[in-house]
Amino acid sequence: MTSGAAAIWNSLPIAQRRMILLLVSAVAAAQINQPFPELAPLQHGPTMALALAAPWLLRRWPMTDGAVACIFLFLLLHTLGGRYIYSHVPYDDWALGLTGHDLSSTFGWQRNGYDRLVHFAFGLMLTHPLAQIARRQGGMAVGWSLAFSFVTIGFISALYESFEWLLTLVAEGETADWYNGQQGDVWDPQKDMAAAQAGAFIALMILSLRRHRQCDIKAISSIATQQENDDDRP
Repeated sequence: MTSGAAAIWNSLPIAQRRMILLLVSAVAAAQINQPFPELAPLQHGPTMALALAAPWLLRRWPMTDGAVACIFLFLLLHTLGGRYIYSHVPYDDWALGLTGHDLSSTFGWQRNGYDRLVHFAFGLMLTHPLAQIARRQGGMAVGWSLAFSFVTIGFISALYESFEWLLTLVAEGETADWYNGQQGDVWDPQKDMAAAQAGAFIALMILSLRRHRQCDIKAISSIATQQENDDDRP
């Protein structure tokens, strides 16, 4: 690492450096006995590129530890899904080993639903970072930043589904089917986008409630301070 790169790395908060290192370690661990090596570059390449670029990106556009943690948790979920190309995440086997019951039989699921969980997590976890970027870099008011993040989640989801469709046109049949992860559901793209938007809506409600609570706390604090000032007057 050059001195300039080291300076950028050391300028990051220690919590963010740890998250980047953990993400790189998770991507590396996902390659151990990789069950789908032909698709591993498509699944994990962008995540590794983002992790390596993160110090420069966070130096140029700083974010709070909480916002970075949201992105980190989403990418961890994606890394796990990417190892099994989403359609084959063995959560039924894990649940069977832990509880003696598999989730699909318990809830009547007909397909592997891990991909839909990650689409939901995309909206839930990335709404806060997007709103923060809109406020800090775009100068938006809090309300507009939340609206921007909600709309952007839908826009990115649509772009990703379009990318998957284009990939199916240029990739070989089996590779395209595996990466697409449609699992025979003709409404899969629409359901994925709906899941992401549902996650964004929940995040929006949480952020809005937190904003109102902070406003209430500031108002109460201001009233208390005013009362103290009034009491101190002769």
